Amino acid sequence: MAMLEIRGVSKAYGRTPVLRGVDLSVEPGELMFLLGPSGCGKSTLLRIVAGLIRQDAGSVVLGGRDISALPPESRNTPMVFQNYALWPHLNVAENIEFGLKIKKLPREEIRKTVDEMLGVVGMTEFKKRKVNELSGGQQQRVALARALALNGDILLLDEPLSNLDARLRDLMRTEIRRICKERNLTALYVTHDRREALSVGDRIAVMKDGVVLQLDSPRALYSRPANKFTAAFLGDADFPEAKCLRIENGVAVFGTQLGELRVRLDGQPVRPAQNDICTLMIRPEAVRTDVDPASVNSFPCVVRDSVFLGETTGLTMDASGFTLHASESAAPERRPGDTITCSVPPDAVAILPPDLHDVNVEQTAR
Repeated sequence: MAMLEIRGVSKAYGRTPVLRGVDLSVEPGELMFLLGPSGCGKSTLLRIVAGLIRQDAGSVVLGGRDISALPPESRNTPMVFQNYALWPHLNVAENIEFGLKIKKLPREEIRKTVDEMLGVVGMTEFKKRKVNELSGGQQQRVALARALALNGDILLLDEPLSNLDARLRDLMRTEIRRICKERNLTALYVTHDRREALSVGDRIAVMKDGVVLQLDSPRALYSRPANKFTAAFLGDADFPEAKCLRIENGVAVFGTQLGELRVRLDGQPVRPAQNDICTLMIRPEAVRTDVDPASVNSFPCVVRDSVFLGETTGLTMDASGFTLHASESAAPERRPGDTITCSVPPDAVAILPPDLHDVNVEQTAR
């Protein structure tokens, strides 16, 4: 278990910058996620930590030691790859012991380590099975066991679940977090899947165009993003433009297309002054439906579309010309043209800087 420090790391391919002076620290025992769209630089940064790519500037410090110039085999940074990278001609046990043999560990120590790792990932009964006879989820477990067996200073994971179906991804998310926490591992995990990052990570570094836009806990990033890109990448949201009319008792009152909205200022990424123009963020699950018209932050809506999703129903509504989305649980059937009164709690709205740039968020994040 060691602390990782990434200090001013930059990388370019030709004249195209991929990383722009990235600074990032991963605490001992922490599960840190690099989250962002394809091409944002997250996988390049992971490979620089692993030694598979050399940075143009900056340094990588692991456990207080500068490893920037070391080859991959000298870094003690085992990695789980997206395609698992297992040896097809070897069985499960032989794949796990491969790296241990290269390190020339005693035979008995190798045997004990392999058996222990098979137990950790729940693959003991498949010890002699060839990897091409395993399911995708089982192969992923073997790849994880092989990396864990090397007892590295940090575990690196490069989109390890992207080749699995939805059910297996859900299962393996839980398993990876359990294993890392039980063994007190430091881990750096790359993904473009927001659900993966939100459900597994201790902290998330949201990346775009080679920089870290925001670094925080999953809950803080989701509820109080610092910018529209982070807000949209981490989940569905609507973004009404707003003018701050006044501040009273820790609450900002905004004029919006929905009418006046009161927003609690505690923990907000932006502290507006009177007459400031801001962007508000409203998550669909924060919208309350069928409320008393006299309640705080209430406004009329006309249903445009209703999509039944099983445990929830997604609504698309018109609120005085603004398109608003809501997610209802145990909802009655809604029909286009139905009028309902909605509201948003003052502490469920985030205040963002003015929306000055277009947001290009890949569909894969949703």
